[in-house]
Amino acid sequence: MTLVAGVDSSTQSCKVVIRDADSGALVREGRASHPDGTEVHPEHWWTALNSAIEQAGGLADVAAVSVAAQQHGMVCLDEDGEVVRPALLWNDTRSAGAAADLVAELGGPKAWAEAVGSVPVASFTVTKLRWLARNEPDNAGRTRSVCLPHDWLTWRLAGRPGTITTDRGDASGTGYWSPAIGEYRTDLLELAMGRVPELPRVLGPAEQAGTAEGSGALLAPGTGDNMAAALGVGMRPGDVVVSIGTSGTAFAVAEAPSADPSGAVAGFADATGRYLPLVCTLNAARVLDAAARMLRVTVQELSDLALRAPAGADGLTLVPYLEGERTPNLPDATGSLHGLRLGNSTPEHLARAAVEGMLCGLADALDALGLEPQRVLLIGGGARSEAVRRIAPTVFGRPVLVPTPGEYVADGAARQAAWLLSGQPEPPVWDTGAVERYEADPTPGLRERYHEAARQ
Repeated sequence: MTLVAGVDSSTQSCKVVIRDADSGALVREGRASHPDGTEVHPEHWWTALNSAIEQAGGLADVAAVSVAAQQHGMVCLDEDGEVVRPALLWNDTRSAGAAADLVAELGGPKAWAEAVGSVPVASFTVTKLRWLARNEPDNAGRTRSVCLPHDWLTWRLAGRPGTITTDRGDASGTGYWSPAIGEYRTDLLELAMGRVPELPRVLGPAEQAGTAEGSGALLAPGTGDNMAAALGVGMRPGDVVVSIGTSGTAFAVAEAPSADPSGAVAGFADATGRYLPLVCTLNAARVLDAAARMLRVTVQELSDLALRAPAGADGLTLVPYLEGERTPNLPDATGSLHGLRLGNSTPEHLARAAVEGMLCGLADALDALGLEPQRVLLIGGGARSEAVRRIAPTVFGRPVLVPTPGEYVADGAARQAAWLLSGQPEPPVWDTGAVERYEADPTPGLRERYHEAARQ
C-alpha cells in the first residue's frame, strides 16, 4: 500500500490524515491545536504540525505530502529566513482602511476585479502589506520575502531551501497574482508596499515542491483551504459547496476566470488548473459557539434547542456580524438581535435565531455567485449540527446534500499528494462516501426579515 499525507493547517488547529494513495482509505490521523487570535507567530503552526504528524504515526512510510492552509495570512521573512513579526491572519480586520485606500488608488473596484479577479478587502494579503508599510515601517523594511501559511509550512518541511513555492489557488487570494494571466502583478505589490519583496514560485497543480527533510517524501505544491476542500469533497461542474467553518464560504468550480466588480465574488483559481469563484462570510460556525456560550449549553444542545423552536423563531432575528463582516464588506459592524418580544424570549428561540441568522448570511453568499447549481453540498464543522442540516433547506430554498463528515481540507491535500505520485492529468477518483439529502419548504418571510434587520 502506497501512503500519502494531507495537512489542514486551519485557523484553529492542524489536522493530518494518512490515506491509501489508490483508494483514499483512511489509515491513521492526528491533530493539534493552534493558539487563538488574529495574529499568530508561524512557529505555532510548525509546532502543531509536528505534533499532529507524530500523533498520526509519522511520515517514515509516507510517499508524498501536501499542505493546505488558511488563505491570505501575511508571513514576512527577513534576509535570514526568520519571521519578522507574527502573521496577520485572514480574519484580522485592522487593514480595512488600507483596503479602501488601495481600491481607490487603482481607480475603483472594477480596476481591481479586472487586474486580479477580486476586489481586496481587509482579509487579502495585499491590504495587510499596505498596513505593515504604513504602521510598522521598520518591520516592512526588514521584510525580504512574503509568503502564505501553506507556503511557509511546505518550505519548513523541505528544510528551508533557497526557494519558497506556492500554488495558483493560494496565490490568487493575495491580491497581487492574476488568475486570468497566471502571473504576479508586481505593480500592485509596489502600490501596496512601496517595493516588491521576493515572492514564492507558483507551481502547477501537480508539480513537485521538493522533498520532505528526514522522511524523503515528495512534497506536492499544496494549496489554500477552500481549494483543498473542493478536491476533498470531489466537486464536479454544476456543484456549489457551502462550507461552514471558522469562516463561511460558497464556491463553485468554473472553466473560466471571473471578475466581479461589486467585490462580492472573489475570482480565485482552484487547485486543478481551473477556477474557483468564491463568496466568503467572516461569521459562520463560531456564531453557533457564541450562542451556545450565551445559553450555557453545548453546541449539540444548541442544535436540540433550535429544532424545538418554530421556523422563523417567531420573528426573532439575529444578525451575526460578531467579527465585522466581509460579505457585505462591513469590517466594523457588530452583531444585533431584532424582534425580541415576551413570546420569543426563550432559549429555544434564541438558538433557532442563531442558526437561521448564520444560514441567512450563507444564503446571501450562495445567491451572490449568480449560479443555478445542480447540487448544493453542505460541509464543514458547522454542518455536523443536525439543526443546521435540517434548517438549511428552509433558508436556502433548495435541497442540500451533506457528504459523510470528514476532514475535507486535509483529504483534498492528501488527494493532491496522490495526484503528484500518479503523474496523471487529473486527480485520482476516490470514494467520498454516502451523501444525505435534506429537503424542506422555505420559511416565508425569513430572509426578508433578516435583510431588513441587517440594514438597521
